[in-house]
Amino acid sequence: MSTYLFTSESVTEGHPDKICDQIADAILDGYITKDPNARVACEVAVTTDLVIIMGEISANCEIDLEKVIRDTIRKIGYDKDEYKFNADTCEIIIRLDKQSPDIAMGVDDAVETKESIEKEIGAGDQGMMFGYACDETEEYMPLAITIAHKIAKRLSDTRKQGIIKYLRPDGKAQVTVEYENDIPKRIDTIVVSAQHEPNISIERIRSDIIKEVVNYAVPKNMIDINTKYLINPTGCFVIGGPAGDTGLTGRKIIVDTYGGYARHGGGAFSGKDPTKVDRSAAYMARHVAKSIVASGYAKRCEVQIAYAIGKANPVSIYVDTFLTGKISNEELIKKIKNTFDLKPRSIIDKLNLKTPIYSKTSVYGHFGKIDESLTWEKVEKI
Repeated sequence: MSTYLFTSESVTEGHPDKICDQIADAILDGYITKDPNARVACEVAVTTDLVIIMGEISANCEIDLEKVIRDTIRKIGYDKDEYKFNADTCEIIIRLDKQSPDIAMGVDDAVETKESIEKEIGAGDQGMMFGYACDETEEYMPLAITIAHKIAKRLSDTRKQGIIKYLRPDGKAQVTVEYENDIPKRIDTIVVSAQHEPNISIERIRSDIIKEVVNYAVPKNMIDINTKYLINPTGCFVIGGPAGDTGLTGRKIIVDTYGGYARHGGGAFSGKDPTKVDRSAAYMARHVAKSIVASGYAKRCEVQIAYAIGKANPVSIYVDTFLTGKISNEELIKKIKNTFDLKPRSIIDKLNLKTPIYSKTSVYGHFGKIDESLTWEKVEKI
């Protein structure tokens, strides 16, 4: 019998890195709403009372960037001077340019267009993207990251709904699952770090979070008398958000995907329009992997798709079912090629990615959510 522990983490919407992801995707949604063909590559950095917007944007429209930024920060909950990061008073520096014509040339006119009547768009960059699915949960996601997201979201919900009134926006959750023969058996450790107002006793914080957050978000059948709870382990978490740590877009790529349970190509998602295969192909790889598991071909599946800049067709497709497959990986690759068109334009059209859906993805994971507009989560019969 093989027994092991596996850990994943999530963060709340008030975490400094996640503030950046949310601002970047709010800007992307703002442009796509007015111009579905906008090219957006937006990076964000935050620190004490400062937001910096950088990147390249080419669009046939203008949006009120400052309003989008301040509205996003306010919605998260940073609206007081005492947080040292206030939506109404923080400084905003914007440094944006247009998309490089060298990149635009390869995206607008793929190599394959020269050989075809139908015009194709090329991949916006080289790189490899991974998608993953498993049958551990109804979301077809690994259990540890699924529960970590639920704890982190519940932490924010209790703050916004006034259930735990002394909480502040920043926070983290971490879950360690014990496996037996690759099947989740129990939760070994739960770690929650929640930003709070001064002069709140650690005993009260631990009691409230276990009662209102952990017990609400975690399946009771996965907890036993040996489950360990580490609530605000340092004993104090008053200074948080951008005042406590600089935030950057794309620094939570494992939180965004599968909690470390699957490989990652390294490309971040937020702030990128769907011509960037870092995002669109990762969504498609998830759709393919989930469809394989849901169709009964494997209990676990990881799909890799790799691209070259300016080329529409992938340079490679790889599948790993971790010895759980009903047919060989080679046969699965043939089925993928026969079922799915993996060229960027086809992915964009199939998944309806020219719509302002991206703010929904920028916190608590891009995968495993039940939402009709997040089309990559739909299952396709293979």
